[in-house]
Amino acid sequence: MTNPPLRFSVFSVNDHHPRLPRTVPQLYEQVMAQCELAERLGYDTFFCAEHHFHEYGVVPDPAVFLSALTQRTKRIRLGTAISILTFHDPRRIAETYSMLDMMSGGRFVFGVGSGYLAHEFIGYGSEPKEKRDRFNENLDIVKRLMAGETLSYKGQYSQSEKAVLNVLPHNGRVPPIYVAVLAREAAYHVGKQKNRIFTVPYASCKNFEDIGALLAEYRKGRAEAGCPEDDDDHVFVLHTYVARTDEEAKAQCKAAYDLYVATRLYAKRHEYEDILANGICLFGSVETVANKVAALHEMGIRHVGTIHNFGAQPPELVERSMTLFANEVMPAVAARIGATAVESRSSSRPACSITSRT
Repeated sequence: MTNPPLRFSVFSVNDHHPRLPRTVPQLYEQVMAQCELAERLGYDTFFCAEHHFHEYGVVPDPAVFLSALTQRTKRIRLGTAISILTFHDPRRIAETYSMLDMMSGGRFVFGVGSGYLAHEFIGYGSEPKEKRDRFNENLDIVKRLMAGETLSYKGQYSQSEKAVLNVLPHNGRVPPIYVAVLAREAAYHVGKQKNRIFTVPYASCKNFEDIGALLAEYRKGRAEAGCPEDDDDHVFVLHTYVARTDEEAKAQCKAAYDLYVATRLYAKRHEYEDILANGICLFGSVETVANKVAALHEMGIRHVGTIHNFGAQPPELVERSMTLFANEVMPAVAARIGATAVESRSSSRPACSITSRT
């Protein structure tokens, strides 16, 4: 029996380091070129982070960035990872990303979250203790508006009379929505709410094996909610650098990764040697990385996101790693597990939580 196909995507945090020569416009151009390369190489989705008020990430509005990419790409899906619903008017989010989905021909993937960076809550004057309630209310409004509903509501944080979108998503289909989580407990609750999941395990897992435990908690919640198994209900993202040997990988990306970690204001400080030891990365030779991806498949993971661009890594090395991963790691994993290396498509099966407009 052939196993379900694996999907592989690219995620860009867009971390900026103002003490280095690379400018923000140069970073934007490099990342956009890498998205175009990802499309040529057969990656499934390009994900873009949203961050505010610090060089931690310099794309405050992913819709603007992804809109430019709708004009530079034709097939690859374009996603937010994540849109911070807590900080924004849900009506504005719904209409902006519906327009983006229309512009992309239905290629938009909607990663959403409640935020976790203290300086962003301070900058927006938002109370962290309210974030979960704000997020849940805003996500409900966004889903209903994108599905074509006319809303008159009075919520805890916003209210409206007869709000209805004048631009709906492509073909009236609500884009696939993934909710970002860190901890196992959150994964369980997101599953229980019948939502998809998006996670970067290095920020919360103790070791490589703990990744499987996080997925298991999510699956437990989904099962209790009565959702059928779905290989398209999750994205697990790991920092990635592929070279010819493990030693070459270390020589080429250790400094960049350690610089990247130095700007992660609130995450656990796992430098290169730490993350090699705990295993929550895809660093090394083609064989080393293929072995780890196959292990992720054994855990039940079917969609792996890869972060190749971090710490002002030179673009030629980022592109080399992306190319080795696509041309050599993907086929090696496919041969091992008996599956198609990557399933490329511009739309997604609806999860049991998404109601499409008819």
